[in-house]
Order: sequence, then C-alpha cells, then structure tokens
Amino acid sequence: MNLVIVESPSKAKTINKYLGKDYEVLASFGHVRDLPAKNGSVDPDADFQMIWEVDPKANSRLNDIAKACKGADKLILATDPDREGEAISWHVLEVLKQKRALKDQKIERVVFNAITKQAVTEAMNNPREIDGALVDAYMARRALDYLVGFTLSPVLWRKLPGARSAGRVQSVALRLVCDREQEIEKFIPREYWSLVTTLATPRGESFEARLVGADGKKIQRLDIGTGAEAEDFKKAIDAAAFSVTTVDAKPARRNPQAPFTTSTLQQEASRKLGFAPAHTMRIAQRLYEGIDIGGETTGLITYMRTDGVTIDGSAITQARSVIGEDYGKQYVPDAPRQYTSKAKNAQEAHEAIRPTDMSRRPASLKARLDSDQFRLYELVWMRTVASQMESAEMERTTVDITAKAGARILELRATGQVVKFDGFLAVYQEGKDDDADDEDSRRLPAMSVGEALKKENLAVTQHFTEPPPRFSEASLVKRMEELGIGRPSTYASILDVLKARGYVKLEKKRLYGEDKGRVVVAFLENFFARYVEYDFTASLEENLDKISNNEISWKEVLREFWTGFIGAVDDIKELRVAQVLDVLDDMLGPHIYPAREDGGDPRQCPTCGTGRLNLKAGKFGAFVGCSNYPECRHTRPLAADSAATADRVLGEDPKTGFEVAVKAGRFGPYIQLGDAKNYEEGEKPKRAGIPKNTSPGDVELDMALKLLSLPREIGKHPETGEPITAGLGRFGPFVKHEKTYASLESGDEVFDIGLNRAVTLIAEKIAKGPSGRRFGADPGKPLGEHPALGGIAVKNGRYGAYVTAGGVNATIPNDKTPDTITVAEAIALLDERAAKGGGKVKKVAKKKAAPKKAAKSADGDDKPAKKAVAKKAAKPKADTAAASKARAPVTKKTVAKKAAPKKTAAKKAASKNG
Repeated sequence: MNLVIVESPSKAKTINKYLGKDYEVLASFGHVRDLPAKNGSVDPDADFQMIWEVDPKANSRLNDIAKACKGADKLILATDPDREGEAISWHVLEVLKQKRALKDQKIERVVFNAITKQAVTEAMNNPREIDGALVDAYMARRALDYLVGFTLSPVLWRKLPGARSAGRVQSVALRLVCDREQEIEKFIPREYWSLVTTLATPRGESFEARLVGADGKKIQRLDIGTGAEAEDFKKAIDAAAFSVTTVDAKPARRNPQAPFTTSTLQQEASRKLGFAPAHTMRIAQRLYEGIDIGGETTGLITYMRTDGVTIDGSAITQARSVIGEDYGKQYVPDAPRQYTSKAKNAQEAHEAIRPTDMSRRPASLKARLDSDQFRLYELVWMRTVASQMESAEMERTTVDITAKAGARILELRATGQVVKFDGFLAVYQEGKDDDADDEDSRRLPAMSVGEALKKENLAVTQHFTEPPPRFSEASLVKRMEELGIGRPSTYASILDVLKARGYVKLEKKRLYGEDKGRVVVAFLENFFARYVEYDFTASLEENLDKISNNEISWKEVLREFWTGFIGAVDDIKELRVAQVLDVLDDMLGPHIYPAREDGGDPRQCPTCGTGRLNLKAGKFGAFVGCSNYPECRHTRPLAADSAATADRVLGEDPKTGFEVAVKAGRFGPYIQLGDAKNYEEGEKPKRAGIPKNTSPGDVELDMALKLLSLPREIGKHPETGEPITAGLGRFGPFVKHEKTYASLESGDEVFDIGLNRAVTLIAEKIAKGPSGRRFGADPGKPLGEHPALGGIAVKNGRYGAYVTAGGVNATIPNDKTPDTITVAEAIALLDERAAKGGGKVKKVAKKKAAPKKAAKSADGDDKPAKKAVAKKAAKPKADTAAASKARAPVTKKTVAKKAAPKKTAAKKAASKNG
C-alpha cells in the first residue's frame, strides 16, 4: 500500500479514484505547523532558530497519517507545486519523524500542475526529493514576517496607542494607498478648454476634429487656459472654411495578451466580473481541485498560483485545433505563440493558468457550474484561446484639416481606427482600470486631400485637470506586481488584512486610505523609512527568490535584514509618545487641518478660540484635541468622515417588483426589500445585513439580491437526508445542519459554497466534540502568555469577541479583531480590566501562591511578575457546610485586586513614554 498526502479532502477523494486500490490518499488540510504567536518563536541570538508548533486542529489528522504510514510501503508527498506546498510536505515529514512513524518506507515528492488522471499518473512516474531550497525560502519568508510583526507591532502600539499591528508587505501596500491619498489632497486643479468641431464630408458623413494648432504654433491639451482664449478661437472657427490637408492611413497589428498568471487573473476578474481578489482565488481553487462532470470529479484549470506565462506544448496544440474548428483557419497563426513574463521576480517554474482540456468549451459546463464558477472558467478559457490566435489587423487613420479664417490659419486633426481583421478580438479584449474616451477607436469616413468640409457644430468645453484616481483592487495588484512587492499568491490576503484592520476601505470599487492607516504609514515613513521603501521591499523579494534558486543562504539574508532593523527599533524606543505625535502632526497637517473658508487659522480651537489643535493619542487611536485641555475638552476625529450612507435605491427585485434599497439604521446600514405598503399588516419588510468589510456604497443590485436570498438551501446531507443551509449571522457566514453551525472563511463564500465543502465543514465541526458545537464550551484560540495570569485565549462571546486569562475577561475593542490582536495588546486589555475589578462573580479553586517569576515588560526589560491570581487568604480548613457558607465568595474583582500591582508593566511603559 502506498500512502499519498495532499492538502484538501476534495483533492484526496479525486486522486484516490485516479490511483486505485493500491493507494490511500489522505489530506493534511493545509499547513499542519506554524510558529507560535508569542515572543521567542524565532530567536535571532540562536542563529534564527525557529520553534514550530502543531496546530491543535491538525493533531487528529496527523495521527491518522502516522497510523496509515506505519503500514505503508511508500510515502508520497503530493502537496501543491509551489513554495507553500513544498513547506507543507516538509512539515508533514518532520512531524512523522517526531512520531517515529517512519521505518523503511521510501519517501517521494511528486507535483502536478492539474488534477487530471493524466497529470497525476505522469507525476507518480516522475518522483523527486523535497526541494530544500524552496523550504529554505519558505522559512526565510516566514521568519521575516514573524520578526517584523512581533518586533515592530509592539513598538507601533506603544508609541501610537490605538494603532494595529504592522506587517512587512502589508505596510508597503498600505503606503501605496495612502501616498495616493496625499497626491489627491495636494492636487491643484488646472483650468483648460477644448474645441471640438463636428465636420461633414460632401457625402454627408459626419466626424469630429480637434483644434491642434493656430498661427503656426501647436496647441497642446492644456494650452488654452481661459474662457477668453477659447472664445477667440471659437470666433475664428465659426468664420473659417475647412479643407482636408492630408490623409495618412497606416496599417497596424495588435497582438493578444499572454495567458493568465495569478496577478492578471485577479486584475481581469476584478475589472470584468467585479470579483474581489480573495473571491477570485477561492473560485479558482475549486476549479483547480475539481468539479463533478458526468460522475467523475475533474480539475478544470491548472494550478492557480503562478507567475509563469508559458503553456504546455500539448495544450497549445489543442488550443490551435479548437481555434480552427470554432473560428476558422485564418484565425490560427502560422506558428504557436510563446510568451515570457515582464514582471519583476517572475518565476517561470509553473505554467500559466489555463483549462486542463481546451476542448471543454464553457457552454458545455454551464449546467454543472454555479454562476461565479462558470464566469471565471469562461474568462480563463477565452484568455487562453485568444493568446494563441492570430493578431488583429487595424488601419489607423489621421486626417489633418486646415481652417482658414481670413488671415488666420488654424489646424484641426481627426483620428480613427478601422479593424480590417479582428483576429483574437473575436474572442477576448483585455479590460482597462480607468475607462477613458479613446478617440483612436472611432471610425472615420473616407476623405481625399483638398476636399472641402462643412462645419455642423462646434463644442467649446471647459475642463479641469483631475487628480490621479484612487487604486482599485485590480490596479493596486498591478502596481504591486510592477514594483516587485510581495508575491502574487499573497495579494488577496494582503488586501483582506488591510480592510480587516480598518486601514483602508473599499467604496465604489476604489480603495480609500482611512485615518488610522494614514497615521501608521506616517509613523513608518518617519521612523522606519527604509522598511517601507518600495525598492528595499522589492530587493528583499529578489533575495528570497535567490534562496529558492539555491543562490544564497537564507540565514545570511536574515542576518543582513535583522542587524539594521533591530537598530531602528532600538532607536525609536527612546522617543516619548509626545515626540512621535509632534512629528506626525506636522506630516499630516494638510490632511488633519484643511484650510478654512474664511482664511482663518485651521488649527484654532473652534470651542475656546484660544487653544491650538494638535494630534493626541487615546485608547482607541489618534484624535485631534485642544491644547487648553482640561479647561477646554474639544476633540474630533483626525478628519471628517465621508458622508454617512443615506438611503439609496438600487433597483427592482425581478421576482416581486419590490424596490431594493440600502438603508441606514441604528446598528448600521442594511438592505431592505420593499416597504410596509408591500406587505400585510403587521408583517415587516424583508431585510439583510451587509457583510463585514463590505462598504455600503459598494453594494449593487445583484449583490443585494444575493444577500436577500439568504439563508439558502445548499442540498441534503448524504447521511441524514436533512437540509444543509448557508446564511449570514452575527458572527459572519455559516453553514447549518440540524443544530450544528460551522463558520465559513469569508462572506463571499456563502453564495457559492457547494454541498461537498459544506458536508466537510459540518463533519469537522462535529469532530471537535462538544466544545466545537455552537452552544458548547468554547476553549478559544490560544494567543500567548500573560506574565501573571497564565495562558491567554481569544473567544467569541454573546456580546462580541474578548480575551481571557486567569479568570479575567476583557472585551476586544471595535478597532481590533480576534485574528489581528497581538499578545501585547491583550495583556494591556487584561491589566486594565483587572485594575478596574470588572467581571462576573466566579469562585476560584483554592491554590497555593505561585512563586514569583521573571517576565518581560512592554519595553523588553526583565521585571518582577505579578503574584498568582488564584491565591486566597490563609484560613483553617472548614469541613462543615456552615463553615463553607461563612466564607465570602471570591470574585474577579477580588482576584483583580490581588493580582494587579499598583502599576502594571504596560502602564509604566506608557507613563515613561509620555
């Protein structure tokens, strides 16, 4: 028996069918180990020794793998064909060695780019060893991200109260968004005028021509700067006689774009389908892992994490055959097209994203795919087919026209383009990030030199230059790839993290830098400038790629980075919070204090009139306050928030004819179907919540109708026959079967999750036992150690998420999430809660006082830790019920009073820093 390890259960099931009874295929469910979220997991002083911890959720799966391995003749590691996949195989192998599950089994590593029988079988016949260079590159990347996060985030939090953690690549991506905000604010509009004349040929065919010259001088776009100048030219054109001076027609060819990489797929899916990058990757993952087609699960596209643009020769042959059959031989070029990537740090190890079978036309799969799966598959199929088609042949025509007005001679120009042969345009045309009127795409009528033209109309239009547009998700991904920042496979998660932290918001498909994000970027640019520079981040990515190519030692890269980085961190530790705020106050001044209409001092306090507004730090972040505090208590946010969402009608529901609208309620915006007049007396209109991290301004009719359709039935459970439903609840998207609820990863998935995936999630939830049930005890997610209270866990409670340790609970503020809160932030919240004596009454078991132990303060210095919280006053033992009743109950308030010293380490640090 041969044991095969893959990541996902759906992939395991499919591959098991391909390989037959001599193979057992088990899933690791992704990564099985990671660095514990606490200090010391990567130790620079011990040559970057890394401590790996098995994910509690993976324990049972690893035990199953170890048990199966003991009876296997061969262990085949068949995880994904990239750096992460190599790392998962390495982690699984290391755990099996620790469990002593390996004896004389042969160990092989296989990779396949598509989940088809042919690809899997071919991979099994060509095994290799684990690629140590790829594992080293993974460890270097993981160590860098950890060191930056666990070193920089506490500094950021202490010097900028209310700020969130900072990541190595996320911070640079955030800088791109915030720098664009600064460009927009500093932009000064410039007035200019355009004159466009509508002319007609002797045959009555109309076209437009633009004024491009006068009196022997060229006129550029911005040269006519006033209405008076425009009026002068208007008078001349109105009195002019027009004739054709030259007609220049030149042939041109337009070549197709390369097939999709991860980045270009995300960009095009955003432009053409309106998909967020994370949603695109989820759908692509399903298409890669396989869809049931005629009773057999088959992968429909190749691996979707790639920056290569090459295609396998057999796929090219198949594509050329499909082109000839569907479009004709004239659309097939003489030779196959070959592409090379232009992106920085591109690795050509993998194929581009393409259909696994080019003859599988989208129309033949429409009935077997849901709407989003079909649209994405169709996009991939069309792009791949177009990439192997003949070029489009165009004719670009430029007509110069002379306008004579007495002694004055003006020059006009008309441009146009005619498609002589559509070529690949018959299938596909790449989208644009910012739509603009393309004059070249207009078709011009036939004209000859010397021909007289008649003026039909003259449009004199005032314009103002516009600032650069804010990034869309697609254009930000494109810019990051151009700069060589991060890897394409991480772009979706980077955007999700920035939105989750509240650093950016997505509105009308544009990314806006929020105030807290701008403060973080200003802080980093002033005190850690090198580490948010685009060139520095790109050069680091190049070194990580060199590691994967075995060109450089991974520890050498870490040493070089750490030496400079820890020095910058040590420097900033000496600064007081007030000093930091003064620097940020100056840098963000134009944003925080916009010019007043009356020309007065924008920093003058509007309440007392004598104080000066300046940047201050509070528990929940930076804000603007008066220098006369506490006599004057005027405060406001950094900048005025965008206008509150007003009621907005989206359209009509095609089923009921009722109006669908986004409305503003007490607890936030929501979607409503119809109003009271559409319902029976006493019946309330149907409503739906808006998913977290989705801007109300971004909700359009199709999305609103999807949300109103929830909860939806996915299908019947194969064992019980009872329905499984998907819906959106207070804690996010979920699937439900009977009384079992299982959370989904993202709100988007609730619309397209299939039955197989839902059954898997339900099974995983049940497998956790009572603690995994919706109403069972929640053990929480381990976060780290409190110096006195012990282990810290993050839990979801009735009133929201909270952290808990040693019987003390502290609510997580709204500007933080369970996924992003750091150990340092949790300790401060618990200390504050303990000092206030809040919490429920809870008896605490009698326990001996814990001995004092050394703990690290927020500044990293060893200081005495708090005494154990469970200690009670020494009393004689009482065995009787009466004596037991006589003892006063120990409350969390009592615990807090005993546990907390007069001044916590965190508060001392805050006091020291101003």
